[in-house]
Order: sequence, then structure tokens, then C-alpha cells
Amino acid sequence: MKNIGIIFKRELISYFATPVAYVFIVIFLVLSGALTFHMGGFYERGQADLAPFFNFHPWLYLFLVPAISMRLWAEERKSGNIELLLTLPITMIEAVIGKFLAAWLFTAIALFLTFPLWITVNYLGDPDNGVILAAYIGSLLMAGGFLAIGACISATTKNQVIAFIISVVICFAFLLSGFPIVLDFFRGWAPQYMVDAIASLSFLTHYTSISKGVIDLRDIIYFATLIGSWLYANAVVIEMKKAS
Repeated sequence: MKNIGIIFKRELISYFATPVAYVFIVIFLVLSGALTFHMGGFYERGQADLAPFFNFHPWLYLFLVPAISMRLWAEERKSGNIELLLTLPITMIEAVIGKFLAAWLFTAIALFLTFPLWITVNYLGDPDNGVILAAYIGSLLMAGGFLAIGACISATTKNQVIAFIISVVICFAFLLSGFPIVLDFFRGWAPQYMVDAIASLSFLTHYTSISKGVIDLRDIIYFATLIGSWLYANAVVIEMKKAS
């Protein structure tokens, strides 16, 4: 745990050492507000909830989270710092978890800074704050899933742009897997259990359920398994690169 804390602190400080972190937070807040009030019709709906706000999160994360994760390992490899990191008395999984948790906390900070929207909706009406809290938890879990995928892809290349593009493509596939048009395509030739398996992989299927205030253990297990699997793959990739 001590080594994870050291890596975590080092990574988190690095975010705020450059203007990139502040630019990301500003972009996230501006886009969240713009999508909620203009495209989501926050006032026109006449309902005291944050559904328009959370509905756009999967699509915001699709581009913004890979922008965070692309540097996690690609930058280390490009600068040569990864050789120094690998000589430290820490295990690979400790380094992977430390970096991931720092990126996740950074995303959580950006998400937390949207609290004025929560205050606003309470000022305007009488929302179900339990549902809003559940939606925040679902959003954070989904962001963790995006980050875990992006971190693993970042470990495969020195080029941050390539890491970003591949991460977006994979995350987009995880989003699309629950769409009816995708499932209908597989229903034409694949057995039902395979269609169900593809549907169960979707971020949206699990996130939508939580964002409605239903915190099902199966959704929590899904995100925990997804994050754990991709972080394990991340450690394996780094070990392979180290060996080569």
C-alpha cells in the first residue's frame, strides 16, 4: 500500500504541475453545462432532476477520459522514465494501481466540481437526491472503466496520439455493444447467449441502470471486473515490454 501511495502521489502532482489539468477541468465543466442546458433542455423539461446532465456523460468520457489516460504510460516510455520506474523496489501491479487511482481521483475532482448543478436543481425544485447520488457513483464507475482501458492501451505505445485514438475506438465499442442496431446484427446469425453476452458488456446497460437510482450488485461487479481485468492486462503489457 505504501508503494501505491508513493506512485499515486507522484502521478497526481504531475497532473497539476502543468496547465493540462486545468484545461481539462474547464473543458469538462463547460461541455457538461452546455450539453445539459442547451441540448438537454434543462429548463424546458420542467423537471427537477439531473437526467440531461448524466445522459451525456458516456459521450463526454468517450473523448475526454482517453485524453487523460493516453499519457499514463506512453509519456513514461517516450521520456525513458519507465526504466527508472521499473528499477524501483515496487511491483508492477503497484505501479499500475497507483497511476490508475491518481487518474481516477483527478477525474473525480472534475466530476465533483459540477456540484453547482446539483445545488441549482435543489434550488429550483425538489429532486430525488438519492437518484442523483447514485448517478454520480455510476458516472465515476464508468469513468474508471474508460480509464482502465485507456491506461492499458497507453502501455502499448510511446505515441500518445495513437494511444488516444485506439482507446476511443475500444471504448466506443464498449458503448455501442448495448445498442439495438448492434444486437440486431448479431441476432441474425449468432446464438442468443452470445447476443446476451455482447449486450452485457455495454457501459450504457450498466450505467443507465445505476443512473436511474438502482444500484444493483451485478452492475458494481461488472465495473469492478472490467477495471480489474484491464489493469491486470496493463501490468502484463508492461512486464512484456520490460522483458523485451
